[in-house]
Amino acid sequence: MDIAKCLTLIDLLCAREFPTAHGRTEHGESGPGYHMVALQTSGEFWEDDGTDWQETAAQYEADRDGLAERLTDRWGPPQHFSLRGVFGRTMQGEDIAEPWAELSAHVPDVHLWEAAESGRWVALGVSQWDKELPFQLLGVVTEKDPP
Repeated sequence: MDIAKCLTLIDLLCAREFPTAHGRTEHGESGPGYHMVALQTSGEFWEDDGTDWQETAAQYEADRDGLAERLTDRWGPPQHFSLRGVFGRTMQGEDIAEPWAELSAHVPDVHLWEAAESGRWVALGVSQWDKELPFQLLGVVTEKDPP
């Protein structure tokens, strides 16, 4: 993982205006009040016996933690915010603002900072939609408070 590239991309998203409608961008996806980018994406696990999956899961958590150390130098210690309860609330029909509703479907928890200079929330999380699908290290910048 190229930490400098990830930090540059997070800085770009902290400065970029939010669009008025949801859509894809050159870096990921954005919508009213948020930007989301895959900072790193693994391969798939269709033929894996579980060994590669476990190693990749551990590596993505280590990469998230390494990037989190750099963001901690900027903004102080992160909040560790579980999205499990948010997912339960969305499944019960509660209207949760994006990007939080979508994140809760495939990211169990995030490291979360409030970026002092922009007043935006910055979150890092490890995503995986299903056991055979790739892991992603996601970076999220939003003006929407966590639910």
